[in-house]
Amino acid sequence: MSQSNHSECIGRRDTVVEADDLHEKVEPEGDADVHPDGGLRAWLVVVGTMLITFTLFGLVNSWGVFQSYYQTNILQTRSPSDIAWIGSIQYSLMFLPCLVWGRLFDIGYYKSVVLVCYIMLVISALLVAECREYWHFVLCQGFAIGLSGSGILAPAPAIISQWFKKRRGLAMCIYSTGSSLGGTIIPILTRQLIPRIGFPWTMRILGLISLVTLGIAVLLLKRRLPPMKTSTALFNFKAFKSGAYSVYCLSTLFIFLGIYTVLTYIDIGAVSHGISPNFAFYLVSIANASSGLGRYCAGLCADRMGPMNVMMPMTLACGALTYAWPFAHTKGTLVAVAVLYGYATGSFLALTPNPVMEFGDPSDIGKNVGMLMSIIALGALAGPPISGAINSATGGFVAVGCFAGSAVLLGVGLMVWSKYLALGSVHGKL
Repeated sequence: MSQSNHSECIGRRDTVVEADDLHEKVEPEGDADVHPDGGLRAWLVVVGTMLITFTLFGLVNSWGVFQSYYQTNILQTRSPSDIAWIGSIQYSLMFLPCLVWGRLFDIGYYKSVVLVCYIMLVISALLVAECREYWHFVLCQGFAIGLSGSGILAPAPAIISQWFKKRRGLAMCIYSTGSSLGGTIIPILTRQLIPRIGFPWTMRILGLISLVTLGIAVLLLKRRLPPMKTSTALFNFKAFKSGAYSVYCLSTLFIFLGIYTVLTYIDIGAVSHGISPNFAFYLVSIANASSGLGRYCAGLCADRMGPMNVMMPMTLACGALTYAWPFAHTKGTLVAVAVLYGYATGSFLALTPNPVMEFGDPSDIGKNVGMLMSIIALGALAGPPISGAINSATGGFVAVGCFAGSAVLLGVGLMVWSKYLALGSVHGKL
């Protein structure tokens, strides 16, 4: 960009300021209104974000392996419910603090936050290898890994939004495909390593994997634009003046109340129907692998059709499959449900932040996405325990499927309403 054009750009966008981020000046790479939508630097950023989701969701999706090991070994004196709280805390903290991290990103604190959280996560993973008491695991695996993971995860969608506009759907889906790869590979790796080399060395290897993958990600990620002058308030209450944004947040809350129920209980349900536990374990990995294909295809379609137009039918399919899942009693039907459900959930999860990027001011993307992710965390945290309580009360999964499926379908209806509020019609690209 020529000097005159650069001055003109700054004149038009007088809200651009210098970032106070590790005392570095962030030089804008091009006009803030013109997204590169490609090029080596932009795609390297996407690779970096994919490594983040690969590592973080690989650890999160390995919780089933840890739960089983803790129940029969280190924490066998604790109830399964007590142990499950470690995983619930870890997962919810991946999302709940995103409001804080998103606000820090908006006002210029990015690299310093990510570096601190990266170091904290690696150290936490290594410390889990030394844990012996229940509260050790709660602090190290629950709180420390969850909090540090969210600090690395939260800025990723906002960074992608600075580099991509027309091809944002594809970029976001490549980013989220990492969670499918990690959710397939790392749980299997963990399950195979524990009986061979023991729990402590398994955690050290997972810490080393995190050190390498997240280290590369930290090097590759780069914000394209300096932060813009904006309110430093943690909550952006004016965003909720937008009916489309408010209803969309509500829709994701209901969808997340139900969408993880199948993935949480499909293996337990399979065992209850006489399926081998060794086979049942791989149903979640099958769903995660299928999710990767769904995420990629959703990205290709979203750039042409709009993210909501892809999400709505795929999420509708999730609801229908949630109703059908309790009636799958054979290996063949369970694998079919896992494949179809994984594909459909992948399509929804890959695009969840995208509509928010269209609703508000670009200077508030970090905060608005952070608020959405914090709301999502409430649904994800409450959904599986509610389903578990229904299962305990009824002794089966039919009522569980009805609850979760209904929550998902209600969320789809709210998503349609959100689109109508945004466009004034249920038709059109969004």
